[in-house]
Amino acid sequence: MASGIELSRECRQVFEQIRKLKQHRYAVFVIQDELEIKVEYLGVREATYDDFLADLRRSGANQCRFAVYDYAYQHQCQGTSSTCLKEKLFLMLWCPTLAKVKDKMLYSSTFAVLKREFAGVQKCIQATELDEACRNAVEEQLRSLDRE
Repeated sequence: MASGIELSRECRQVFEQIRKLKQHRYAVFVIQDELEIKVEYLGVREATYDDFLADLRRSGANQCRFAVYDYAYQHQCQGTSSTCLKEKLFLMLWCPTLAKVKDKMLYSSTFAVLKREFAGVQKCIQATELDEACRNAVEEQLRSLDRE
């Protein structure tokens, strides 16, 4: 069930800047006034995953957020000694355990809007604790999409 909350034009533009143009590493989105999804933070292309986690939680331990991240990692091709750089786009729903139930429901029901609008996302991740959003957990999920 979708919440009826709209995705701003800016969000669509930023998504394309990440996906196609590689202008940003990530974007963090917030639902503003229960009406529209807006861009809250942008990560420069050189930003680290720790920068991303800091921005994701910057508003407080009880605040839900959405995020898109262009994740890069080294992949070892089967049967060879060489590695190649892989980039995968993931969409994250961050609903911390301490968030208000109303906020969790609003963000969860609105997540479908982003999934539909952000074509090209390879993995959707839902996280409630930092260990579900940490680099190792996310990379493990992204690597599970790789062919051996």
